[in-house]
Amino acid sequence: MLASALAVVLIGVAGCSSDSKSDPTPAAQNKAPDKVTYLTAFGAVGRDAFAWVAQEKGYFKEAGLDVDIQLGAATGENLKGLASGKAQFANLDLIGAWILAGKGEYKDFRAIAAIHQQTLVSIVALEGGGITAPKDLEGKKLGAATGSVNQLLFPGYAKLAGIDPTKIQWVNAQPAQLPALLAGGQVQALSTFLIGSKGIEKAAGGKKSVVLPYSKYLGDLYGNGIITTSKIAKENPDLAKRFRDASLKALKYTIEHPDDAAQILKKAQPAADVTAAIGEITLMTPYVTSGSAIGVMDQERVARAIATLQASELIPAGLTPDSVVDFSITPKA
Repeated sequence: MLASALAVVLIGVAGCSSDSKSDPTPAAQNKAPDKVTYLTAFGAVGRDAFAWVAQEKGYFKEAGLDVDIQLGAATGENLKGLASGKAQFANLDLIGAWILAGKGEYKDFRAIAAIHQQTLVSIVALEGGGITAPKDLEGKKLGAATGSVNQLLFPGYAKLAGIDPTKIQWVNAQPAQLPALLAGGQVQALSTFLIGSKGIEKAAGGKKSVVLPYSKYLGDLYGNGIITTSKIAKENPDLAKRFRDASLKALKYTIEHPDDAAQILKKAQPAADVTAAIGEITLMTPYVTSGSAIGVMDQERVARAIATLQASELIPAGLTPDSVVDFSITPKA
């Protein structure tokens, strides 16, 4: 089934342009900066530190941008923010966004860069809690951020991992509340990003975590990415490219200087946990750098990811790579 789905999706790839330049577009001279609002992926944590790095280091300013950074609240909520005009750019899980697009719920967006080259979605439990394999989740309470990709992607993971999803009781909460739910025993596991495991261990008083990555069963799936509206991508690509370049410059600095990035995050968001932020940045670094270039998105790989979602019956046929990614803006290898 995956092969047939991939064949259909690749038809869409054949019609996409791939010869666009990815050279940085300089900010317009002698004019006021463009004011835009950006939504982080998951509040104010290490994986989102690069936005404040871009602000602190002047990368946004150099690109002719005046960026208002707002705290995001997972995939569905960030897409709502973009659709309502509350924000012009957002960081979110690309696979979750593509699932919603495939279902026809949100279509007015385009990815312009990948943050993580592979999905970070995982099951995280605590040692001694009776969960060491996917099947152990049956009969348990599983926590997840409201509207997040973790819950959207779970049916596909459950199908391949041999889990009966009807035997899972979901508990939804805001992202910042999840570690406390697990530490307090209100849930037995979380469906969250593996890079949050260090913060979860800290909330649990130092207990070690058990991590079961979705990627073991769902290959070729991207993690987080930067998106904008399809209108901006089409009518103001220069704005999108300037935001892309400033963000990726900051992302590179962040993974090369995790301690400094965490301190910058703490300065901008006093409630942020520096130790947990450093842990997240360190854990996500291999996922940022595993591609041929930071931020790059490959048309055929996007097609394979969409085909995986279709074969897992998470979305119907019809979604094509160029309907969710603007390959004229994404960085090239």
